[in-house]
Amino acid sequence: MKNIFRNISVYAFINALFALVLSLLLTAISLFIYWDKEIQEKEALTRYKLISNVLLSTAQLNPTEKEKKKFYKNFHIKPISLNQSRLLLSKGSVVFEGESVYGNMQIFSIGENKYIYLQRYGYTLMLKDMKIKSLRIQITIFIAILISILFIFLYLGIIRKLNPLKILTQQIEEFADGNMNIKISQNSNDEIGKIAQSFDNAIHHIQTLLDSKNLFMRNMMHELKTPITRGRIAIEMVEDGMSKETLIRAFERMNELIAELAQVERLTTQDFQPLMHESSIQNIVNSSIDLLFLDRSKLNIQIEDSPFTTDTKLLALAIKNLLDNALKYGEKETTIIANKNFIQVISIGNSLENPLSYYLEPFTQEEKRDSGFGLGLYIVHNIVHRLNYKLHYFHKGGKNIFELTFNSKD
Repeated sequence: MKNIFRNISVYAFINALFALVLSLLLTAISLFIYWDKEIQEKEALTRYKLISNVLLSTAQLNPTEKEKKKFYKNFHIKPISLNQSRLLLSKGSVVFEGESVYGNMQIFSIGENKYIYLQRYGYTLMLKDMKIKSLRIQITIFIAILISILFIFLYLGIIRKLNPLKILTQQIEEFADGNMNIKISQNSNDEIGKIAQSFDNAIHHIQTLLDSKNLFMRNMMHELKTPITRGRIAIEMVEDGMSKETLIRAFERMNELIAELAQVERLTTQDFQPLMHESSIQNIVNSSIDLLFLDRSKLNIQIEDSPFTTDTKLLALAIKNLLDNALKYGEKETTIIANKNFIQVISIGNSLENPLSYYLEPFTQEEKRDSGFGLGLYIVHNIVHRLNYKLHYFHKGGKNIFELTFNSKD
């Protein structure tokens, strides 16, 4: 039950609540009108019986006209002439018929009017009921209509008050989808207006931080490129030897790191779109190995080659980072198993000390490891997210297995 109320939207909850209360109100009023009508009919029948018994029992006493008029006035009835009585008897429908020791009584109905027809040993009398009907039902209906109108106005007022919340939700969803230029504005000073203003301030702050981060990243990469390029040129003047080879590899590695940082910046922008085109699993894995300048003899490669559509540079970068981690922290040989459905990078070693989610954050790694910056799995996670793949980790048989799943429905 808690989950139902937790997951239902505010609009759906209000609609359901108002519909339920309005239904209960109308049902209660309908039942009241039905029961009140039955009570009025019973009261009227009791009154007709009393009138009939009094008139039939006193018919032989020949009451005076004055006494009759007084009785008619007290009981709100009016005698009908003989000719009218015959006409009414032919047109009316009998709603009640009774017999007592005093004579017979019939209640006729013609439209909204009620008539009492009395018979006793040649004595007949037709009476019209002149009593004003109770207004309880009409008053009840009027109050019900009034309450319903007020109820509807209350419902419309609440919905109108919540409309800014619906607009705010749509704007927040647009922001989540990458629209960083959205402007959230509410004219009201209520709680919703204050939330909208606070969120608009947060968007402005986030935009400022992103702009600062992008500017810092670009400036940093630009400043690093210059000394690296100069150093690379200077190395060419050094005589060939192991030192020169080492320096060349070091500068090439720094260039690669700058390129990776550029990829991270590109990946983390909201408007990023992968460049999808067809390649093959074999080519993508080869590109990953080339990025590491790796001796293939250190790898056990098992590939079922097939055409594959993806952003080849990004996927190669993701595999490269998984391989780099496996070679740094694994023991003995690293295995790559790849086909059109998944790629597994397998290394021998102890299980990770923390859940996979811990290592997907930037600059996180095992405490005992001091090499690297802890960006590898963070980059892999962002690439996998952008390409709509899945990253899994499990430890089995003394092996750490990182798996990129392409067609997963998880």
